[in-house]
Amino acid sequence: MSKLPGEIALLAESGRLLAEVFGHLDRLDFIGMSTMQVNDLVERLIVDQLRARPASKGQYGFAYSLNSSRNNVVCHGVPSTTEIMRSGDIVNFDITLEKNGYIADSSKTYLVGEVSPQAERLVQVTYEAMWQGIKAVRPGARLGDIGHAIETHARQHGYSVVREYCGHGIGREMHEPPQVLHWGKPQTGQVLREGMVFTIEPMLNQGRQGVRTEDDGWTVVTLDGQLSAQFEHTVAVTADGVRVLTLRPDENVVH
Repeated sequence: MSKLPGEIALLAESGRLLAEVFGHLDRLDFIGMSTMQVNDLVERLIVDQLRARPASKGQYGFAYSLNSSRNNVVCHGVPSTTEIMRSGDIVNFDITLEKNGYIADSSKTYLVGEVSPQAERLVQVTYEAMWQGIKAVRPGARLGDIGHAIETHARQHGYSVVREYCGHGIGREMHEPPQVLHWGKPQTGQVLREGMVFTIEPMLNQGRQGVRTEDDGWTVVTLDGQLSAQFEHTVAVTADGVRVLTLRPDENVVH
């Protein structure tokens, strides 16, 4: 369902604040930090400084303010005091923020210290794949165009796209229609209309696309133990294209 201009303005404000959170993370040296330390820092920043709410906390029974997905963890990783980040790791922080009743959702995969060229390449291509999907968004395009753009870029570089998880509509609720698959055929699926707001959040695996959920009921890992990376933005369909509502300080609009 399309959002009214006033609603998109409120979503954009939530997105701006969430981008500030990532701006703070960008300045951290994660080496030696636990993922729980990052969770606690983010919660204090959202609540105390930004006067907002970490929307993930309490959602579906999840107890924390972010997901921390490290190395072979695909998504939904649970922060821990014993999970210490080391040089060579890659780690995705997936954060949601609610302000004035509207939710923004974004994630970024960080390189911790000196990582291997293979890990760096995976992260870079995943970021590019997200932007390929974003560039496919405009009125009259279809959801399948987004997925096709992402999957094509991933396959060109030898990576697989996780199919079990997808982007989603967002607004007053964290998960709203439609589902935004990161694979698909062009000119298939729902037609995009001005005012639609949803996330694009591809997960690319170094190896096979298969995943499994660990015993905690949350943490999703690659079946073959190889690395996985993810990036995510919340976007709005505009009259002539797309607006990235969670654009971060280090990013340009055109990629």
